[in-house]
Amino acid sequence: MKVTKEVKQELFGKYGKSNTDTGSPESQIALFSARIAHLQEHLLANQKDYSTKRALVMLVGKRRRMLDYLKDRDIERYRAIIKELGIRK
Repeated sequence: MKVTKEVKQELFGKYGKSNTDTGSPESQIALFSARIAHLQEHLLANQKDYSTKRALVMLVGKRRRMLDYLKDRDIERYRAIIKELGIRK
């Protein structure tokens, strides 16, 4: 699933306050998760694509920092987004 404009609007509408809410931590974490899933699928087919592997590691770090920020600010919103996205098992 490539992250297109329509997919972004759908993610922002579902996890943010509106379709144009691009700044809330929940919408950014959802966008990062969609991009991470896309890169994981790409790396399954192209195992020696090291630049994509580096981009994936950087993106996971960005999502981790955003989750830490949300956890420090509002633990309930953190727990809700983790549950909705299924990040933790």
